Amino acid sequence: MVLNGQLKIKIMRNILILISLSLLILTSCGGGKKDGDMKNGQEAEIIKLEKPQFDADSAFYFVEKQVEFGTRVPGTNPHKLCGDWLISTMEQFADELVVQSFTARLYNNEMKNGRNIISIFNPDARSRILLGAHWDTRPYADHDPNPENHNKPIDGANDGASGVGVLMEVARQLSIKQPEIGVDIIFFDLEDWGEPQSTQSDKEDTWCLGSQHWSKNLHKPAYNARFGILLDMVGAPNAKFAKEGTSTYYAPDIVNKVWDIAAQLGFSENFISTYAPSIVDDHMYVNKYAQIPMIDIIQYEPSSRTYFNHNWHTMEDNMDGIDKFTLQKVGQVVLAVIYNEK
Repeated sequence: MVLNGQLKIKIMRNILILISLSLLILTSCGGGKKDGDMKNGQEAEIIKLEKPQFDADSAFYFVEKQVEFGTRVPGTNPHKLCGDWLISTMEQFADELVVQSFTARLYNNEMKNGRNIISIFNPDARSRILLGAHWDTRPYADHDPNPENHNKPIDGANDGASGVGVLMEVARQLSIKQPEIGVDIIFFDLEDWGEPQSTQSDKEDTWCLGSQHWSKNLHKPAYNARFGILLDMVGAPNAKFAKEGTSTYYAPDIVNKVWDIAAQLGFSENFISTYAPSIVDDHMYVNKYAQIPMIDIIQYEPSSRTYFNHNWHTMEDNMDGIDKFTLQKVGQVVLAVIYNEK
């Protein structure tokens, strides 16, 4: 993921807006009514939020296992082995699994093979939710403070593995208790092979190649979902998740739905009401090409030059920066969204 315009900040909002953290009345993908909302002069009914449990130890294991394979740069053996493990593990949880193989052109015109891994739950349900994360890792630590590391690949514990690990535990929970709606989990490949910081040419669309391919070549004809949630960099201690600009542009109702549920679960210190700059991430292409309203739950760090985690695209993005409590909060929110959709 990058700031829109290759790290040039496009401010979608320039003021901090405080919103009500009232209880959410869950409805359809058009967004829920909150306690205190008025319709025809009457106070809206409050629906009790289902709060399914999420196993943070299991999610942490799934993150750690990915990192143990090594740097998952497409075209390398660790990438292949990790992909095979993801497929075999998700096959145990999902009702159906699709591997979408593709070839994409990198920023330097090199062609690279990738695999999008798609796990399908409750396949007969017409009403569906899409969840996503990327499973590849950056081949360049081009934001490392040491220039000698700029051409080295990163572990990607937070940037990649954390989102996948949370969704693997979500998948395990879905295999135990089937939701009323259909759920599709996509692990996108070739997300993080965008143009290096050093080239400075601002080529467009060099990031998120797997989601670009999927969004233009859906795994099922006429596939659609009510909405989508992307997870990226969701494992750092005390991480803050702001309302990211691309998400609020395409799917403001879904942003509010998710943040309201987080508030009901007691996670407002992490899911903050601040509006953050727009970024290029997998959700942008899902919105743009697949026309599915998808939001991004991604760490926002205003003290960082990039607004991302300080370890972003550095050699320090390793397991030392992964916190079980953050994984638990994000996973709990995602599960609550799923099980409260009817």
